[in-house]
Amino acid sequence: MAPSATAPEATFTVTPMSKSPEKKHNFGATVTGLDLNNISDADVQHLSDAIWTHKVIVVKGQKDLAPIKQWELVTRFDPSSPQVHSHGDLKTFNSKGGLLSKSREAIGIPGAENVRLIGKGFQGADHYGIKNMTITKPLSHDWHGKELPQDEFEAGNVRFQRWHMDAALYGRDPAWFTTLRCVKRPTGPQVNIRWDGGSGYSMKAEPGLTAFVSDVQIYEMMTEGEKNMADHSWVEYAPHPYMWIGDCKGNSNGLGLVSQGKEKKLEDLGDYDPKDVKTYPMVWVNPVTGEKAFHVHGICARKLFLRSSQTEEPRVVDDVVEIRKLLKTIQERVLKPEYILIPTLDEGDIVMWANYQMFHTAIDYPESYGPRTMHQANIASSAGPVGPHPIPSAA
Repeated sequence: MAPSATAPEATFTVTPMSKSPEKKHNFGATVTGLDLNNISDADVQHLSDAIWTHKVIVVKGQKDLAPIKQWELVTRFDPSSPQVHSHGDLKTFNSKGGLLSKSREAIGIPGAENVRLIGKGFQGADHYGIKNMTITKPLSHDWHGKELPQDEFEAGNVRFQRWHMDAALYGRDPAWFTTLRCVKRPTGPQVNIRWDGGSGYSMKAEPGLTAFVSDVQIYEMMTEGEKNMADHSWVEYAPHPYMWIGDCKGNSNGLGLVSQGKEKKLEDLGDYDPKDVKTYPMVWVNPVTGEKAFHVHGICARKLFLRSSQTEEPRVVDDVVEIRKLLKTIQERVLKPEYILIPTLDEGDIVMWANYQMFHTAIDYPESYGPRTMHQANIASSAGPVGPHPIPSAA
């Protein structure tokens, strides 16, 4: 949604989130004075601009938000987009979701099926028409290559599940924004998030929240040579990428995959249309601020095309081990406690983020802490990401 110079003033207040002196992340804001059940077109535009600008915002006080109004807001952010969730309808996600759907079935809210129920434990006798449902799924760290012992988990030691952007990366362009409303969550005790990869890093957080890092900050950490390469390079993602990596395991810090040769052969993925295979720039430009983000979903990347000028012939990297090594070197720079934001959500708050600039991850917690209920919605965008330089038409 492009910014408008002629729109009336916003009726709500945007306040940058406060942070402790040791924190180095440079994003995050709180929005107050807004009723998303009754929001004007002008305020939808201002809210869109706020997300692009602050990258992660928490809209306070939406306890009475109707699920259909959450979906309507998502569609108003991008009215030209096909009116379906970015991962497709429920049938498509549950049959083609691969890694994403193997551990959980997508559940739509009755009457607003594109708003997805995400949670843990008993969801109540009647949750918007969903009766007596208990959500059970494997622990979010179960897909990691390195085991987290159950007794340590029950004592509150957890991990980041999987750093990612919300994107099908096949057939549909990624959502500009994702919205996640907190209906219910436990508030304590705190969990101890461990990297468990030899770094020694750990950090504390309330349970049931989402963590964020900025791919804009990753870009800012790169050398001038790395930036020049990234500005001119692009990525080809696998067809049905989450099926392709359905048998793979992740690293214990949640970033990237353990290379074990478990990717499926393309002929084992079933029918796919080469026109639906996605090729995106390595660097995505923010349409409002002009900031650059090094935005590569490494777990799904099948080929890199590397060059440092528009006239240079690209070097094609199709060895996933080499791809992951290159990306890890760059992306792990931001994966430190001081660059990670885990915004607190009260019941009724809704967090929204710029999916073209941020990586995020769920953080599991012991079931004994209590149930979690979230409503998630986003929509495949009407216009995909734009890089600093165009990808050659022959790519």
